[in-house]
Amino acid sequence: MTRPDIAARRALVACAALVVGTLALTACGGDAKADGDGNGNGGGNSASTSTAQIVISAKDGSTGASINTTGVKVSHGKLTDVKMTVSDSGQAVRGAISADGTTWKPEEQLERGTKYAISATAKDGSGRTAAANSIFTTVASADSFIGTYTPDDGTTVGVGMPVSFDFDKVISDKKAVQSHITVTSSSGQQVVGHWFGAQRLDFRPEEYWKAGSKVTMKIDLDGVEGANGVYGVQKKTVTFTIGRSQVSTVDANTQTMTVVRDGATLKTVPVSTGSAEHTTYNGQMVISEKFKQTRMNSQTVGLGGEYDIPDVPDAMRLTTSGTFIHGNYWYNTGNPPFGQEGTSHGCVGLADVQGGGSGDTPASWFFANSLIGDVVIVKNSPDKTVAPDNGLNGWNLPWNEWTAGSAA
Repeated sequence: MTRPDIAARRALVACAALVVGTLALTACGGDAKADGDGNGNGGGNSASTSTAQIVISAKDGSTGASINTTGVKVSHGKLTDVKMTVSDSGQAVRGAISADGTTWKPEEQLERGTKYAISATAKDGSGRTAAANSIFTTVASADSFIGTYTPDDGTTVGVGMPVSFDFDKVISDKKAVQSHITVTSSSGQQVVGHWFGAQRLDFRPEEYWKAGSKVTMKIDLDGVEGANGVYGVQKKTVTFTIGRSQVSTVDANTQTMTVVRDGATLKTVPVSTGSAEHTTYNGQMVISEKFKQTRMNSQTVGLGGEYDIPDVPDAMRLTTSGTFIHGNYWYNTGNPPFGQEGTSHGCVGLADVQGGGSGDTPASWFFANSLIGDVVIVKNSPDKTVAPDNGLNGWNLPWNEWTAGSAA
């Protein structure tokens, strides 16, 4: 039989242990507060602590946080309020709670190398509140890479438009980077990437895109190590549409350009290609930019002070090095009529008026009827074939050479 004093002592020890356990549980609860009636009738922690569990993807005090996937999630409850600010300035970062109340994310991509703060609150099914906070820094520019790409999401482009990435860092692990970018077409055409050096990656099919097809580019580079200690920060899906098929052929022998759309000839117009001293490249060239009016200065292409024209009309870029197809309103001064002789400094000129025409001159008509991504082929010029990386002109590489430049 147990003695009464021993039994009392054991009961006292058990009670003390229960109190210590309760205190330890409260300490582990952080800032959680009981929802009792103020008279000690809270019912214990199991009844008063919110069951909502908030997770902020960027841990408090962390560096190198993603600029794409940082956000807030809650389980066993719904978010009631999320505030995100730039720590240094206090500027608010706009975001939205999902319709079901379980997630929040910023409306726009975050900046690299920036310190942010997030505070979030949620309620469980019984209305009890939970809170979480995090102050963190996104991945630094020096430790990350980003690719500027073309074409843009939602655009309609010509059949010659490649997908082209220019990375802001040298990529040493090309396979890792290329394997996290996929380009597919609704036409079913095989699309292959090709590296031009260590910072440019283009994608195209063997032949021009099929007219009317939809192209989808999935960029999944966030966290991909492109070089030692340098990680990607992009995660995005881009779609664009291939318009009608238009391929225009400039013949330097006849000084004409024939515009063919969807297999039918639209028009043949006289042109002026490069002079004997400044010949025009041969080859397949893709329109990469359009300017209703632009300045052209010979010094920017290494020709000294031969010309400086502030208002060249109806201009479309064919190469990075400065080849354009453009309107020419000054041509008739001392030159034979268009179509008789090449007199340009390497561009392809068409008759135009100052300020550009309204579709009533060859240049303005061609400008109005061209898309970025349309193809302009030059043949029979005494010059060499344009380099495939001089502009968006990878079509000048045979398919076997193109695929040989793939790292995937």
